[in-house]
Amino acid sequence: MAFAPVLAALHPGIPLLPPPPLPAEERPIRQAEGSLIRSNGLSQPARWRIERGELWLTLEFLEQQLGVQRSTGERGGLQLEWFGTEINLSSRRQQSLGDEVAVPVSDLMRRVGVRFAPFGKNELSLELPAGPLQAVRARDNGISGKRVVLDLGAPALVRSDDGELAISTETSREQLQQLSRLGLNPRQDQGWLRLKAEGERLTLGRPWRLVLDLPSDTALTSLNRPSDNSQNTALAALQRQGLVLNRRVGRIGNRQVLINSVQLDPRRVPVDLRPLNRASGMKGLSSLSQLARNESALIAINGGFFNRVNRLPLGALKDNGQWLSGPILNRGAVGWGDGELPQFDRLRLQETVVDQRQQRWALSSLNSGYVQKGVARYTEAWGPRYQPLTGKEQGFVVRDGVVQQRIEAIPQPGVPLRAGDMLLVTRGGLKADWQPGERLVISSRSTSVVGDKPFVVGGGPLLLRSGLVALNGQAEGFSPGFIRQGAPRTVIASDGRQLWLITLQGVNNAGPTLMETALLLKQQGLKEALNLDGGSSTGLVLADVQTVKGRGIAGSVHNGIGLIPRVPMPMPNRPPARLASSPP
Repeated sequence: MAFAPVLAALHPGIPLLPPPPLPAEERPIRQAEGSLIRSNGLSQPARWRIERGELWLTLEFLEQQLGVQRSTGERGGLQLEWFGTEINLSSRRQQSLGDEVAVPVSDLMRRVGVRFAPFGKNELSLELPAGPLQAVRARDNGISGKRVVLDLGAPALVRSDDGELAISTETSREQLQQLSRLGLNPRQDQGWLRLKAEGERLTLGRPWRLVLDLPSDTALTSLNRPSDNSQNTALAALQRQGLVLNRRVGRIGNRQVLINSVQLDPRRVPVDLRPLNRASGMKGLSSLSQLARNESALIAINGGFFNRVNRLPLGALKDNGQWLSGPILNRGAVGWGDGELPQFDRLRLQETVVDQRQQRWALSSLNSGYVQKGVARYTEAWGPRYQPLTGKEQGFVVRDGVVQQRIEAIPQPGVPLRAGDMLLVTRGGLKADWQPGERLVISSRSTSVVGDKPFVVGGGPLLLRSGLVALNGQAEGFSPGFIRQGAPRTVIASDGRQLWLITLQGVNNAGPTLMETALLLKQQGLKEALNLDGGSSTGLVLADVQTVKGRGIAGSVHNGIGLIPRVPMPMPNRPPARLASSPP
């Protein structure tokens, strides 16, 4: 009987016998869904779905808890790579899973060697046998930091959580000593190698390697990173001057919500409220702790929304009078100046271009990941280069109001954005006939005084205005599912006397809905409130420690809001350069 398939191939007249049925526990599951994932014995909150036999996992989980790298392709497509195994996914192969983006990964899991199956009613089990760590190699990259290469005996799970890595590999005593000398504070814990390591990471296949590019402050010899003691001392000093930290459990209906808040009068407490963003431009994500550290922020919450696929902002971001990204969809925003309470309102940025023929063109967006038909504007704040976000895009490089270059189809390598340059991009079949040497007049105005403030962060929906519930998610372009769902929340608010930075998390539940959040805040006596990004993005950093993690793990975010003491503190190192494309 074992030779039947071979004989059948040689003699088509011999019928194939059907394979024996799988044991019940090994039969493919066609439909299942849950919110917990157990990876080699470690459980954490994370959404998953099996649909028609296909496993869907969120991008956040794949990157932060498995070590998958991803890059954005054309037309919103994605390339996922994990230990030399690659899969390409079109934009059609992406779906919403709660408030996150999920992709199908059954093929990737199987090719790397991960077994997966539902466990209990709500949990997914992922298992990847741990192989031995074969060697540790390191080299000094000079001022940018250190490169460490871990030669692995097999692919491994790579979990990241606020400066700590957990790698599913087994190490020897000598290897632990070597890692310790590199300043990584290693420990072996039930099949996991745990390291204190921040920075970029890369997996490579055959031979299997994990590459870590570490900033210089990872080493034990660092002199630049503020110590925990100095941070805690500064926090205690601010508390004596009026800053209040509070944690309480609120109740909405029959459910409990953990509320963390930071309260202060910015007119009295010597701190500066600032947007936190990456110095390299608008594309990319970082941990909230790293964003805070880059700007010496003692306290930080996560900020506005972003596209998790292309890692671009979706809302207003203005720093010291410069628009880094424009508002979208008339969504809620908060604006402020130094030493004053913030103001709240829905916000649009109305921009137009008038050419020499007196034709008027409305600009659809400024430095935004929100893409639509029309004319969009990009500046040097976007980053060193603009790469097309849709199919065929026409571009015009403008300097001092004069067209310098006309590009009929922006190439995929992109267009450099030099200091003083502005790039106008037409999309969706719209064409402009501007020629080099032609003068363009660009006007810009905000629809609210909030947009005229030197510092602005967008979010939405607006929750409270003048002490009344102002929630209207549909008017701000949010989907009905987003409005109804419960999730961890981040809020910036004011009671008319003090600024409040707030996080809310469900106690044995998913978290409050937006309406429940508004009602809870009103119970606290707040007058103005704006919802910021939430879910896995929700975070609160106090004295260099992320004390709130939306779904149990510190998620990557695009931007944040921080409180920076006016008394100078030691400046931390900047993030390291990106990983080189060539493998070690």
